[in-house]
Amino acid sequence: MQIKEPVKILDVPVHPLTMGEAVSALEESITSGEQAFVVTANAEIIMMCQEDAGYKKIVSQDAQLVLPDGAGAVWAGRHLGYKVPERVAGFDLYCQLLDKAAQKGYKAFFFGGSTGIAEAAKAKSEELYPGVQVVGCRNGYFKEEESQAIIDEINASGADMLFAALGAPKQEKWLVRYREQLKPKILMGIGGSFDVFAGKMERAPKWMQDASLEWLFRLYKQPSRFMRMMALPKFVLKVVFNGKKA
Repeated sequence: MQIKEPVKILDVPVHPLTMGEAVSALEESITSGEQAFVVTANAEIIMMCQEDAGYKKIVSQDAQLVLPDGAGAVWAGRHLGYKVPERVAGFDLYCQLLDKAAQKGYKAFFFGGSTGIAEAAKAKSEELYPGVQVVGCRNGYFKEEESQAIIDEINASGADMLFAALGAPKQEKWLVRYREQLKPKILMGIGGSFDVFAGKMERAPKWMQDASLEWLFRLYKQPSRFMRMMALPKFVLKVVFNGKKA
């Protein structure tokens, strides 16, 4: 997989790709048979890396592709003097890959969410992307000793893409821990994307996304996220006072 050199945001590598470039790079992994673990890194994930050395290693060293998910990551890259062309949101990338799967016959496996959510996301995917093959679904409630059975189910499905909606950092830690046993060529954590497809969670209107206000919409819809959202001002201050171009 040939991709641009990453830029460094608070010592976390981020690949400054467009959405089209990211989709092309990941499709190349499927056609070449080379597995790619992708992380969509928003400000919250970059801040998690500052506090969790193990997670930082996963994002910095184990991921083949780390994309700027969120206006904060794009702003930070540009503030530090890098050319970051656009935001590559995890949900949008997930949709683009499903569309590509429908066109090319790639198979996907949905892993995560509460009971019935992955199946609802599958039904919505089949409605939006006629011909898409979602060859397996598994909810995200499991004990560690069940992981091998989950891996066996994923591998037996013949999936080319594995989308794990377990929430960060759990989804990335699980994917990295078992990546050598997993056969899909794209491994990607997608947070609450199944919930959006299932209608359980509403995404911000397009105008709010374009105005970089998606975080405000999430806070309005989920006030319980307030403490998590505190990572955003901390991120801005850290970039302004401690961030520097490598």
